[in-house]
Amino acid sequence: MDEALTLHEDPRSGNCYKIRLTAALLGLPLATRSYDIMGGETRTTEFLSKVNPNGRIPVLQINDAMGVRFLPESNAACWYLAHGSALIPQDRFAQAEKLRWN
Repeated sequence: MDEALTLHEDPRSGNCYKIRLTAALLGLPLATRSYDIMGGETRTTEFLSKVNPNGRIPVLQINDAMGVRFLPESNAACWYLAHGSALIPQDRFAQAEKLRWN
């Protein structure tokens, strides 16, 4: 992947951990930006306007040839990172089963 990846996260979140683990398993460098969700840091005007208008984490920030893009939701981020790797089965039925368990 020719891109820079940043995970907007609360380190206490299990869903954020899934993304960090997926990146680690694939050897992908992943920067992180921590927010205190209990302190309302994902409800600020800046976060809502620049990262995720629904005020939730995790959000995977992708900086690539397409520009700066934000992908919310842990399952979507894991799928994005794992695309083309052994973590996603080639068989269509097996892929559907994997999605079932994400």
